[in-house]
Amino acid sequence: MEEIISKNFIQDFMDEDLAANPGMKVHTRFPPEPNGHLHIGHCKALCVDFGMAKKYNGLCNLRMDDTNPAKEDTEYVDAIKEDIKWLGFDWDDRFFYGSDYFEKDYELAVDLIKRGLAYVCELSAEDFRNPKYCGDLTHPAVSPWRDRPVEESLDLFARMRNGEFPEGKYTVRAKIDLASGNFCMRDPVIYRIKYVEHHRQGTKWCIFPMYDFAHPIQDALEHITHSLCSLEYEIHRPLYNWVRDNVNIPGNPVGFPRQIEFARLNITYTVLSKRFLRGLVEGGVVDGWDDPRMPTLCGLRRRGYTGSSILEFISRTGVAKSDSLVDIRQLEACIRDELNETADRRIAIAHPIKLIVDNYPEDKTETFDLPNHPQYPERGTRAVPFCRELFIDADDFAEVPPPKFFRLKPEGEVRLMGAYIIKCGEIVKNADGTIKEIHVTADLETGNGNPVDGRKIKGTIHWLSAKDALDTTLHLYENLTTLENPADKPEGKEYTDYINPNSLTVVTGAKIEPSLASAKAGDKFQFVRFGYFCKDSKLDNTFNRVVGLKDSFPKSEQ
Repeated sequence: MEEIISKNFIQDFMDEDLAANPGMKVHTRFPPEPNGHLHIGHCKALCVDFGMAKKYNGLCNLRMDDTNPAKEDTEYVDAIKEDIKWLGFDWDDRFFYGSDYFEKDYELAVDLIKRGLAYVCELSAEDFRNPKYCGDLTHPAVSPWRDRPVEESLDLFARMRNGEFPEGKYTVRAKIDLASGNFCMRDPVIYRIKYVEHHRQGTKWCIFPMYDFAHPIQDALEHITHSLCSLEYEIHRPLYNWVRDNVNIPGNPVGFPRQIEFARLNITYTVLSKRFLRGLVEGGVVDGWDDPRMPTLCGLRRRGYTGSSILEFISRTGVAKSDSLVDIRQLEACIRDELNETADRRIAIAHPIKLIVDNYPEDKTETFDLPNHPQYPERGTRAVPFCRELFIDADDFAEVPPPKFFRLKPEGEVRLMGAYIIKCGEIVKNADGTIKEIHVTADLETGNGNPVDGRKIKGTIHWLSAKDALDTTLHLYENLTTLENPADKPEGKEYTDYINPNSLTVVTGAKIEPSLASAKAGDKFQFVRFGYFCKDSKLDNTFNRVVGLKDSFPKSEQ
């Protein structure tokens, strides 16, 4: 993974730490919460966590952060593992659950209470929002129970564990500094009561540690050296350090684990809020976490993105300390660049019009060998059948052509790709004025796709044999939301207010060449002059457009 993670400020910090601690082995972790599928923002964290460990010949753990049981499920655990493997990362035998440490979390919280560093508090969630108790920048927070006797707090904490109290009745708070300018340090809650069945622990626990308490403990118990996380946790770092330094976990050098924050991935027209994504799934706006419009890794995979193209995108965006907004066209450029090299060429016609070659024998069928990839002759050819009745795409004909229209038009000539030059003749219409069929004549001396008489024909269009073409459905995608910068969402608005009604266009009755009958789910092709497509993994006889042919991303910015 060294090519993914280039030189960055995290490496500078690690170099300093290794110089000051000879013999230290870099050990990171990736701690996803199993309450949904991974999205492309998680991919950046994956690359940083696993990539930095790889760069230093270190280790990286995979740990499910399942300390909040409300939305967690083994389905998501399995999906997260699959996504990580798909990207090419491996945690070997270092797979853990945050819930593995519930007993140890409890023991360490008891020890903090015994040493006067934590207490049981009776302020409710509503009280915590009351300025009288939470304070402000000029007034300290207040808890009437801060000086509760140690034995009383220990007794109440044990009874909380035994399920004697309702949710919200008590919390356990660390005793730090009610006047701190950092509100995270104003005696933060480290335990709360929650009657929810845990996906692994069942109903064994009805008290659960808060993330800010559990995470540094988990890191320390696994002897993580560097806890790499996104920038929103920067304000939580003093609390991370306080927990690390005040719980009794031997075996780690002083000052370690060390938390280092980096900017998260922000992409235009892309909302990376798991709450929003879950709402789309549960509300039926999309057909699942793997809907090809979703920024989830499983959605991108189903659409036709490859793990290598996503890693290339992460490499191009880099690792920084400050937030920035990345143009989604850069992601599209990465998969386009890859598929331009790897995808075989095939013919698809989205909106077919019947084309009849009047001077071609009715009972004759021949084949033309078209290259699988024009730039790589070694990939061979495939035989495409040709007969008197063909299909061309409606976009390739104009009865009243605009200026510089080099496709088929009345009395005009074009070359059928890899086959004959044809000239437009009679246009037959239906009763409603739509085109029923177009009659043409072919120059039958140009069957190899190159005019033998020296004539130069500007236009080339693709075609399919009408009797051999296969029916298919095409899914064409646009951005899921119309909000270019998700951070600019106006107050009072929801992201669901910006769902793009044109995010999916379903094209039925499209035609594809016979060779695509053997295409398997996940196979990718360039449909010539149309875009890059992937055979869908859930819907029969459906191809998803991964990305168009045109690269609209400025080359100087790639």
